[in-house]
Amino acid sequence: MTTQVTTTQLIKMLQDTRLRTLELITDLNAEQLIGPKLDTVNPLRWEVGHVAYFYEYFVLRALYGRESILGDKADAIYDSIAVVHETRWDLPLLSFDETLDYMQGTQDALIACLRDEGITDAQRFMCQFGVFHEDMHTEAFLWGRQTLGYPTPVFANTLDTDSHRKAGPYIGFVDVPGGTFSIGVPDDGAFNFDNEKWAHSVTVEPFSIAKAPVTNIEFTNFVDDGGYARDEFWCLDGIKWRNQREINHPGYWIDAGSDGWMVRRFDQILPLADHEPVIHVSWYEANAYARWAGARLPSEAEWEVAALGEKSPDGLIAPDTKRIYPWGNDPHGDEIANLDGRHMGPVDVAAFPEGDSAFGCRQMLGNAWEWCADTFAPYPGFETDAYEDYSRMLFGETKVLRGGAWTTRSRMMRGTYRNYFEPERWDVFSGFRLCK
Repeated sequence: MTTQVTTTQLIKMLQDTRLRTLELITDLNAEQLIGPKLDTVNPLRWEVGHVAYFYEYFVLRALYGRESILGDKADAIYDSIAVVHETRWDLPLLSFDETLDYMQGTQDALIACLRDEGITDAQRFMCQFGVFHEDMHTEAFLWGRQTLGYPTPVFANTLDTDSHRKAGPYIGFVDVPGGTFSIGVPDDGAFNFDNEKWAHSVTVEPFSIAKAPVTNIEFTNFVDDGGYARDEFWCLDGIKWRNQREINHPGYWIDAGSDGWMVRRFDQILPLADHEPVIHVSWYEANAYARWAGARLPSEAEWEVAALGEKSPDGLIAPDTKRIYPWGNDPHGDEIANLDGRHMGPVDVAAFPEGDSAFGCRQMLGNAWEWCADTFAPYPGFETDAYEDYSRMLFGETKVLRGGAWTTRSRMMRGTYRNYFEPERWDVFSGFRLCK
C-alpha cells in the first residue's frame, strides 16, 4: 500500500503551488492580467480566481461545510463549466488586489481546516486534486505568457542549465519485445486521476521506439523538404488546419534567412537550438513528420511499455513488473528529469541519462510533452471522481500526450499520467518521438 500524503505535506504542497502562481502573475501589469480575447488562453485575473474557487467549491464548501467568501458571486464568476470561455473577459471581475485577497482567504481557511479538524480520505483526495489543478493552471499561465509574448518569468528554484543545453543529440531506436503489459494504475491507495483507472492488461506486438524526442534540427529537414506543402503526409483534417493557417513551419519559428532559424521564447528571440526537442507543434504536424520520416507516432500502450516496462528472462515484456517512473520507483530529482521549470526551457535531448527507462529511452518524463497516436478514451470500467468533468468531456475529442514538459510540476508526474488536447493545439509544450 502506498503511503498517503500527510496533512503537513499537503499544507506544504498548497503553499508551494501558490508560490509558483504568484511568481507567474505579480510581475504583470493590469493590461497584461486581462490580455486579448483568444481561444487558447484565459484572462489571467479570472484564471487565478478560478484556481482559488476550485479549493473553495470542492473542498471547503463540499467537504468542510464552509460558506463562500464571495457569497453567490463566486459561482457566477468562477465556475469554469457554467461560465463559457468567451465571456470571461466581460465578467464583473474582482480587482487584482481583491483577487489576491480571495486567493489568500481560501488558502488560509483550507489550511485552518486541515490543522484544526483533521482530514478524511475524501478531503485528502480533493486537497491533492486542488494542488494538481493549480499546478496544471501554472503550466497554462506559462503557455499563456508564451502565447502573448510576455516577459520570461523568474522562478526561485531555477538552476544553472549550461551543461544540459550542451548535451547534444541522442539518435537511434531501441527494440521493445512484445507481450502482455498492465496499462494504467493499480488501486494502491495513492492519488490517481480518473482517466488512469484502473490497471488492465493489453497485448503489445514488438516495436521499435526512438531513444529521444524529435529535435529541432531533425524537424528542420522536414520543413526544408517542403513537408508542410506535401499533402501525402497529412491527414485530411490536418490539411484543412494547415491551409487555414497558411503555415510552412512551427508557430514560434522565425526564418532569419542566411542566419538560419530563430525562435520566440516568451519576449525573447533566440537562435533555434539544434538538439533541443521540437516543441509547440500540433498533433497534425507531429503525425505528418512521422509519415515523412517513414515512421509513426507510438500508441499510448507502446509509450507506457517503453517508459515503464522491463524485459523478462524469456525475452518478452515482463508482465508483472512495472516502474512508477522510467528510471525506477524513487521520486524525482533535479538530475533525473527536466521538470518544475528549473531550467526555464527545454534542454538537449541527450541530457539526463540517469532518467533512462529500462529499454533505454531518454526523457520520457520532462522536457516536452509527447503526442501519441491515440484519441483520448476511457479505460475499461471508467468512473468519474468528484470532479466529474475532468476527463469525460474530452473523450473522443482530443489526442493523448504523455510524459510532461519542462513546465510540468514533478509532484503530479509519473509514467501513467495522461494529458489530452485537441489535435490542432500547438501552443502547449508539445513535442513527440517516433515509433516503428
